[in-house]
Amino acid sequence: MNFPLYIAKRYLFTFSKSTAINIINGIASSGVIVGTMALFVVLSVFSGLRDFSLSFANDFDPDLKANPLIGKSFFISEQQEKEIKNIDGIASYSKIVEEQVLFSFNGKQKITYLKGVDENFVKVNKASQKLFNGQWLKPNTYQVVIGYGISEKLSLGLFDFNNPFEVYVPRPGKGNMSMNPDEAFNKSVIIPVGIYAINEELDSKYVFSDLSLAQELLEYKLNQISGIEFKTKPNFNEGDVVSQIEKTLNKKVKVKNRAELNATLHKMLNTENIAIYLIFTLVIIIALFNLIGALIMMILDKKANLITLYNLGTEIRDLRKIFLLQGTLLSVFGGFIGLLLGIIIVIIQQQFQLIMITESLAYPVVFSVQNIIIVFLTIVSLGFIASLIASSRVSKKLLD
Repeated sequence: MNFPLYIAKRYLFTFSKSTAINIINGIASSGVIVGTMALFVVLSVFSGLRDFSLSFANDFDPDLKANPLIGKSFFISEQQEKEIKNIDGIASYSKIVEEQVLFSFNGKQKITYLKGVDENFVKVNKASQKLFNGQWLKPNTYQVVIGYGISEKLSLGLFDFNNPFEVYVPRPGKGNMSMNPDEAFNKSVIIPVGIYAINEELDSKYVFSDLSLAQELLEYKLNQISGIEFKTKPNFNEGDVVSQIEKTLNKKVKVKNRAELNATLHKMLNTENIAIYLIFTLVIIIALFNLIGALIMMILDKKANLITLYNLGTEIRDLRKIFLLQGTLLSVFGGFIGLLLGIIIVIIQQQFQLIMITESLAYPVVFSVQNIIIVFLTIVSLGFIASLIASSRVSKKLLD
C-alpha cells in the first residue's frame, strides 16, 4: 500500500489524544457535509424553478418555428407544403399570421398580438389545452380565444352580444391616419368563445383567431403568412430537419428551436444558475477554512511522529502528501455524505411536497445526475486545494 495513503487513512479514522483536535476535525467535517448538502439542494431547487418557468413558455412555443428573414411575411406554395409534409422528422405543422393590433371593448382598449392559426394549430401547440373557460375557436369563423389577462383588462366575458368586441388593424401603405381614421384601419367585430390561462405575461399577449380572418384584416393573400410552427417526431435530427425546411422555403426563413425562441429567458436563467452556484461555492470555500485549520492543528499534534518518520528517511514531500491525502479523503467522504443527505431531502420534497410556495404549489425540485457531478467535483477540487495549502506547512524548518 502507498505509505502516505496508509498514514493518511490512519489519521483520518482514528481519534487524537487531544479533545480540541477532535472537536476541530468534527467541525471541519460538518462544514464539508453541510456545505455539500446545501449546494446540491439549492441547485436542485433552482433546476426545478427553471423547468417550472420554461414549462409556461413551452405551452406556447412549438418545437421549431420558421420566421421570415426579411419583412413580416413570406409566401408559401402548394408544392412547398407538399415537400414540407414529406420531410422526415416533422409530425405536423401549422401556418400562422401574427401582428400587433388594437382591440376595443365597451370603451376600453388594449394593444396586443392577434395570432391567426389554421386547423392544424391544435396538433402543434398546447394552447388549446390550457383553456380556463369556454372552447377553442372553429375554423372559418369570427371566433377568437383570448388570454385571461386580456379578459380582465377589458372586462370582457364570453358570448357578450350586447357590447361588440372589435379589432382594429392599420391598413398597409403610407398615409395620414388623422385625416380619415375610419379608412386608416381594417375593422372587424369578433366573438370571444374561449379564455386561456397560463401565466401573467402570456395571458396578456395573444388573441387567437382563424388564419383567414387575420389574413383578411392584414390584407394578406391566401398563401401569405408570417410563420410556420412545427411539431417534430421523437429522436429527430434537428440539424437535418432545419436545413430541409430552410431549403424548401428557398432560404427566405430562419428556423429556430424552442431554446432559440426563448433565448433571453434561457440566458437569464443560466446567468442566475451560475450566480447561485458561485455564491454557494463561496460559502463552501469559507467552510473549508475550517479544514485548513484542522489539518494545520493535526500537523502540529503529530509533529513528534513526523520527526520520527523524517529521521527514518521519509522525504518531506511524502510527509506533505500524508496531510494532502487526509484532507482530500475527508472532502471525498464528507462530500459523499452531504450528497446522500441532499438526495434524501430532494426525494422527500418530490414525493411528499413538504415545502409549499402557495397552498396548491409545492417548491419544484429536480433530481439531476448533472448536479451530483457538479457538486461532487466542486467539493473535492476545493478540498484538494485547501489540503494543499495546509500540507505546505510541513517543512524541514518545522521538523528541525
